Amino acid sequence: MNKLAFIYPGQGAQKVGMGKDFYDNSACAKEIFTKADDILDIEVTKTCFEENDKLDSTAYTQPCLVTTCLAITKELNERGIYPDVTAGLSLGEYAAIAAAGAISYKDAIKCVRKRGIYMEEAVPSGKGAMAAVLGMETEDIENVIAPIDGVTIANYNCPGQIVITGKKAAVEEGMEKLKEAGAKRCLMLNVSGPFHSPFLKEAGQKLGNVLDNIEITSLKVPYVANVNASYVEDCTQIKDLLINQVYSSVRWQQSVEKMIDNGVDTFVEIGPGKTLAGFIKKINKEVTVLNISNMEDIGELLCYMEK
Repeated sequence: MNKLAFIYPGQGAQKVGMGKDFYDNSACAKEIFTKADDILDIEVTKTCFEENDKLDSTAYTQPCLVTTCLAITKELNERGIYPDVTAGLSLGEYAAIAAAGAISYKDAIKCVRKRGIYMEEAVPSGKGAMAAVLGMETEDIENVIAPIDGVTIANYNCPGQIVITGKKAAVEEGMEKLKEAGAKRCLMLNVSGPFHSPFLKEAGQKLGNVLDNIEITSLKVPYVANVNASYVEDCTQIKDLLINQVYSSVRWQQSVEKMIDNGVDTFVEIGPGKTLAGFIKKINKEVTVLNISNMEDIGELLCYMEK
């Protein structure tokens, strides 16, 4: 193994029961969940562990998913497992920054609770939309949607999978024109707004006020930012990057390629699901991707690291 990256999923990875294994079997992970309950105005543990209709609501999803990811990270650290670099897709960038040591777990959780609220409030329900575009070259997608006012690219996930975002009517027009231009499929996503579009600029500005009251310290390891797919080693850049991230494209494919270029050959996806693992396998089949969503997975990681 050359270099190890911790990577964190974004909104959409959440599922009922996430983190319960760690809560039940890891004292340090349980402490993260308990602190989240104490500092927020919602019951994180109940929302994560019990069937409910809140977990898929942006304002709840964001703190619950980040809490879960950080609880798992805490257990990995307790076992002496640390990354050489971190990265996260959209929401996951907050867990990545906390894991890299620049913000406290407590502040990360508090910040994404506000972020979720601001993003949910940014555009009236039904006015915005997002859609996945499958089986089409990135440059071709950019060229097709360029003349359409109100639609942009939200996520560069991996080869053959791009997400567009914006006004609902503009996204629908984009889907039709992309299918005519050769896209294999265009799928409307079940989301509450046009995330990572210019329509969320006000949400980003509000988030800036929250970040003003959060202590951002020196990074212990670098992380890769969504906005520019670049290594961040200077903590003074973090606030502006997070503000811009709310309404800018997520350059996940480019971020993964950057880490591989810098010697990362093992990625550990921390949190529920295997979304990022799927992306990475399409980006580069030569690297190793492991998933940590339950305690048993840690044993597999330890065995791999001992080889």
